[in-house]
Amino acid sequence: MALRPTVLNPLFAAADTLPGIGPKVFKLVEKLAGPHVIDLIWHLPSSLVDRRFSPKVGDAPAGKICTLEVDVLAHTPPPNRNSRLPYKIICGDDTGRITLTFFHAQGDYLQRTLPVGETRVISGKIEVYDGQRQMAHPDHIVLPSQKAVIQRVEPVYPMTAGLSPKTMVKAIEAAMEILPALAEWLDPAQRERDRWPAWAEALDHAHHPEGPADLEPMNISRQRLAYDELLSNQLALALVRAKARKLSSRALKGDGSLRGKVTASLPYTLTGAQQRTLGEIDADLAGESRMLRLLQGDVGSGKTVVALLAMLTAVEAGGQAALMVPTEILAQQHLETLEPLCAACGVAVAFLSGRIKGKARDTVLSDVAEGKISILIGTHALFQKDVEFKDLMIAVIDEQHRFGVHQRLELANKGRGVDMLVMTATPIPRTLTLTAYGDMEVSRLDEKPPGRKPVDTRLINLERLAETMGAVQRAVSSGAKVYWVCPLVEESETSDLAAAEARHRDLAGFLGADKVALVHGKMKGPDKDAAMAAFAGQDPHGPKVLVATTVIEVGVNVPEATVMIVEHAERFGLAQLHQLRGRIGRGDKPSTCLLLYQAPLTETAKARLNIMRETEDGFVIAEEDLKLRGGGEVLGTRQSGLPEFRLADLAAHSGLLLMARDDTQLILGKDPELKTERGEALRTLLYLFEQDAAIQTLRSG
Repeated sequence: MALRPTVLNPLFAAADTLPGIGPKVFKLVEKLAGPHVIDLIWHLPSSLVDRRFSPKVGDAPAGKICTLEVDVLAHTPPPNRNSRLPYKIICGDDTGRITLTFFHAQGDYLQRTLPVGETRVISGKIEVYDGQRQMAHPDHIVLPSQKAVIQRVEPVYPMTAGLSPKTMVKAIEAAMEILPALAEWLDPAQRERDRWPAWAEALDHAHHPEGPADLEPMNISRQRLAYDELLSNQLALALVRAKARKLSSRALKGDGSLRGKVTASLPYTLTGAQQRTLGEIDADLAGESRMLRLLQGDVGSGKTVVALLAMLTAVEAGGQAALMVPTEILAQQHLETLEPLCAACGVAVAFLSGRIKGKARDTVLSDVAEGKISILIGTHALFQKDVEFKDLMIAVIDEQHRFGVHQRLELANKGRGVDMLVMTATPIPRTLTLTAYGDMEVSRLDEKPPGRKPVDTRLINLERLAETMGAVQRAVSSGAKVYWVCPLVEESETSDLAAAEARHRDLAGFLGADKVALVHGKMKGPDKDAAMAAFAGQDPHGPKVLVATTVIEVGVNVPEATVMIVEHAERFGLAQLHQLRGRIGRGDKPSTCLLLYQAPLTETAKARLNIMRETEDGFVIAEEDLKLRGGGEVLGTRQSGLPEFRLADLAAHSGLLLMARDDTQLILGKDPELKTERGEALRTLLYLFEQDAAIQTLRSG
């Protein structure tokens, strides 16, 4: 990133410039923390080891970590170089003896490190075996002159396989030594009120905890660092939003004629939430600045109809609208929902995806360019160069988190002052909405359309698997369709796949091969779509059970599916379980969701599954999920496009987030370009947390 203040350059050097980090270790460090020196500085300890306790050998209690000063008395290597037996070294002082044991040890190394007749300081956990004190593989062996160096509280960092804690500590200590002196970006009155230390001091405290209280999220040093990160997030979003607001728009007003025809053709009246949201959208469209609004609505709350009515305002005003969707199958479903409604008001709608080729594609492109098509629905294909609109006024993006911000902007560039409506069916807690979508206004559809039946949710022990399969057989023979979701296996797609394939084999053997389809993340797009389409289709001989990994979370509408089975439900997050349950209960028949769990459950897992049983309100579920699991876990941050925080824990620091939002409004109210002395320090903060979009906004004015 250009123009970063030179004072920060050492922090953005590669981590392999630090001692002990060669090419092999660098890969592990990058995977664990990140590629730069600053990433190691943000990598805070998660626990600690207290090595200050230094009794005599005879007083060293079992099970405790002790730092002992001992004389080395004798070496006993394993007989006949039998590597399965330990190498033993007898040590002691005037109060007793202790045996040090080393497995797979190199004798010559041990003789150099612990020479007989000399005194050494050792630190590690005391164990008692056959009445004898032992210490297996001491954590430290040093000369008596170095005792003070190891006799301290030692931070313990989150680690990854293959990386040694000593290497990590050494690298982090070296990284801390190059911390530059930076101008303070926080308000002095605020720092005084909250008793927060300076930035470098807070980092020093965080990396050198003195006791368990120093690891708590509400420790003043950790609060200060979390606040810095949250402030950079809120400031970045506010700057991007201010720039978006400066972009002028056309005031759009429709005459309501097309809308009237569509609402008259609906078999139900709009809910209060839908009417309220349309009012908010209409006010945005009629205004001078561009609309950038997030529409959050639970599965089945009627977002698509709201999006259509918003798009019709553009058509009534003589323009066009686009609806961009992450997958082809979802785009097809939107088309099926919207075609009859558009027919009712005489509006031409078309579909475009990467798979539409040749003449068919050319026809759609020329009709869009000439303005014969008013509403274009499609996938990523919509923002490709050859797609030209006659006059695009509104762009709607569904499941925004599957697209990057730049893709949103590319679509907006297809017209002049294009208004944006972004939709998501993932209920997001209010605090997370602030961190991810602070650059947007937010509307919520918090009512279900009339006629939706509640889903009967039950918790079932996995031991009752045979009964569950019997229930599936009964459901299928009565004409129902069934989803069977296989367990998530941490960080491993291959074992997710293995679980799904094994369950598919079992069910195919039990119900018949033609009755059971399989969908998983490793399948190619067309194969996945074909399996989903076969399950969703009306063929009486088609599959009735769909075994899947979580690829079915978003979108697909199969009204005949009335049973959802989630295997190992305790491994899923609440928001994910809620998304999965939302796949059923879409028709007029009663639906059942069976959450199969492996006993015994942890307290958190029990609480999570009970919440699923008690409520179907996605927003309540999302807030509870945040409380139970913390922000990074909710929605599985990696897939959700939500920012991942290194220092802030949104469950603990939600108050700090609101404070950061208010502080941001005050800062930009007084100094919108960040030109004052504090403004310059805040620019450094944005660079420190790599808030690229905001920095480019500042630079481009």
